[in-house]
Amino acid sequence: MKGSYVLIIELPNDAVISVGKLGKLSFTKGYYIYVGSALNNLEKRVKRHLSRRKKFHWHIDHFLKFAVVRRVLFKESREREECKLAKELAKKFTCIKGFGSSDCKCESHFFHSKSLEEAENECKKLGMKLLEV
Repeated sequence: MKGSYVLIIELPNDAVISVGKLGKLSFTKGYYIYVGSALNNLEKRVKRHLSRRKKFHWHIDHFLKFAVVRRVLFKESREREECKLAKELAKKFTCIKGFGSSDCKCESHFFHSKSLEEAENECKKLGMKLLEV
């Protein structure tokens, strides 16, 4: 399957996390939304994110060391739609500037949500579906 995906992640405690070239960032406990795309194999990409053993490559890898993925949503597409999704989510949620968007002009692909339900509902409004993992 090809397309875009969203990880809804719970950070159980406040944390200062070193995030690659972004440096040390402070995060408050709560829920975060990460938007990505995988135009080769979406399932494989998601599986990599869920794995605890991996070489750190993306900003999200650093964050996931301290957090737990609670939901995965996806939208099938042959084209990259992650920027479009990120721009829509930016209208509803506070973004973490520069996170996950080093290869595009978006302000961010990473957002803070007040609740798991709010994050999931907003993603579903954008046409995303739950992915069973």
